[in-house]
Amino acid sequence: MGEYKRVICIGAHPLDAEIMGGPMLMRYAKRHAHCTLVHVTKGRLTDPAATEKQKEDYDISLHNEIAAAASALGCDYYAMDYISSKLPETSKFISLIADYLREQKADCVITHARGTLHPRHYYTYETVTEAVRVLRKEGKKIRLFYGENCEDLAGFTPTVYLSMTQGELDKWFAGLRKYSIFNGKVNDMPYYEYYHSMAVIRSIEAGEHGYAKAYMHAALLDNE
Repeated sequence: MGEYKRVICIGAHPLDAEIMGGPMLMRYAKRHAHCTLVHVTKGRLTDPAATEKQKEDYDISLHNEIAAAASALGCDYYAMDYISSKLPETSKFISLIADYLREQKADCVITHARGTLHPRHYYTYETVTEAVRVLRKEGKKIRLFYGENCEDLAGFTPTVYLSMTQGELDKWFAGLRKYSIFNGKVNDMPYYEYYHSMAVIRSIEAGEHGYAKAYMHAALLDNE
């Protein structure tokens, strides 16, 4: 996959970045790379009648989960804290992301794949991809990968498999379990069952025994 010193995974919501980039960031953090999980939005309370105190408590609890997950994976994090309904216009956000990646001297970026059912995931895919394109045109050497996410699978074709030991898989899930939503306290999505099964399936696809996480090269950028 290459040798990288500054690896950044950008997800639309908390938990997205950990799901998509967790195994890769763990691997490179172990090699002493600086690895960061970026969350574009902070999600929202499901109760529209929530009081200001409830919203404040939610924000504190969420930030605690974000920090705990990053620590468990050996990374740091950057919570942009946008509200989904108040995201910047795409051209402005492209510039913001390009500035951030340029300032951080990122040489590897992971984000959502294009074939998603979620509008904020597509927004993140589109803006991050274009920001990387801007930096490449400036001559920056930066690799872009799309990480597997259960909501972004239309047209997702793995081109890279990152093998995981049992210990690495356990460490990844230990990070994901820092989130209430992963533990079934927000919705009934069977996160653990899905991603554990996919780790086995992706390993079989790669012709190995054990576990693997799938990524896809940004072919349109790579061919430019």
